[in-house]
Amino acid sequence: MDKLKVAVIGNGGISGVHLRGYSLNPDVEIYALCDINEERLNRRGDEYHVDPARRFTDVNEMLSACPEIEAVSVCTWNAAHAQCAIAALNAGKHVLCEKPMAMTVEEAEAMQAAAEKNNRLLMIGFVRRFGNDCAIMKDFIDNGYFGDIYYAKATYLRRKGCPGGWFGDKARSGGGPLIDLGVHVIDLTRYLMGKPKPVSVYGATFHKLGDRRNIKSERGYVSATEEKDGPVFNVEDLASAMIRYDNGAVLQVEASFSLNMEKDTGTIELFGDKGGLRLDPELTYFGEMDGYMTNVTLAAKTALSFDGLFENEINHFVECVRTGKPCRNPAQDGVTLMKILTGIYKSAETGHEVLIND
Repeated sequence: MDKLKVAVIGNGGISGVHLRGYSLNPDVEIYALCDINEERLNRRGDEYHVDPARRFTDVNEMLSACPEIEAVSVCTWNAAHAQCAIAALNAGKHVLCEKPMAMTVEEAEAMQAAAEKNNRLLMIGFVRRFGNDCAIMKDFIDNGYFGDIYYAKATYLRRKGCPGGWFGDKARSGGGPLIDLGVHVIDLTRYLMGKPKPVSVYGATFHKLGDRRNIKSERGYVSATEEKDGPVFNVEDLASAMIRYDNGAVLQVEASFSLNMEKDTGTIELFGDKGGLRLDPELTYFGEMDGYMTNVTLAAKTALSFDGLFENEINHFVECVRTGKPCRNPAQDGVTLMKILTGIYKSAETGHEVLIND
């Protein structure tokens, strides 16, 4: 069988893990690249030995010039996800799109519709589903150690952690830590809870500390391209929300780029009627044994490992494209997450609970 010809659209930071994953898969050829920044495009092209004739600064030009491309990764800033994914799907390509799926629910639904119309796979980059920690937690859940999981808490908090670049520019990112970091833990907990349907959200966002470029003890972030009036940082620096699901379960989530706290932290907590767990970063199981409350740790390493994480995601995408295997991260899950995220932002704006409809 010939190698799968893959293109990567957007050759910035996150593209590196996609390109590495494809380069390690013996069934894949990194065939073409596309980026609006020609210097970055050529740097990636040289790194992965892509023919200069197949390096493009325009998506539509690439899709027209290289009809033999079979699949693409969309690794642009968030505002370009829908445009690039829909163009690729309409050109008959399978698509792996980075999270968040889009800027709005309407864009996400248009992406899903394009995939269905063209009978092509649209996979969303919820990479935490491919982590070693996720596999261990799901194994315990599937074997009944938690029973009915009715409450969950998730945090992804940074003391001074704006990623820099376009992440502070709402026009390109769609928001701050909620849409960039919170999306990871919201999706992971929902996936572990059996993907219940969200019915309402209540959220709050804050813009108090900014990207903290004034801090002297840490390197200063530049949160967007310099404008004539200075760098742009117009997204929230903290978000907090409660998500209610149709089965009665509730998730409480917090995400920050900047927060006056001791240190960065990321935790997942699940509470069931038979047991619970905390991942911080190792896993502890809380239950009962012979009438005593017990706290159990595993001899295995349970903290999230980035070794092979994105490669697992890339390999799954390739396998789904080549064999038709059911996708772990289908487009519908991305649409659902966009409904949650946009609902939280709307709730924060209005100060009221927002209902989520089909």
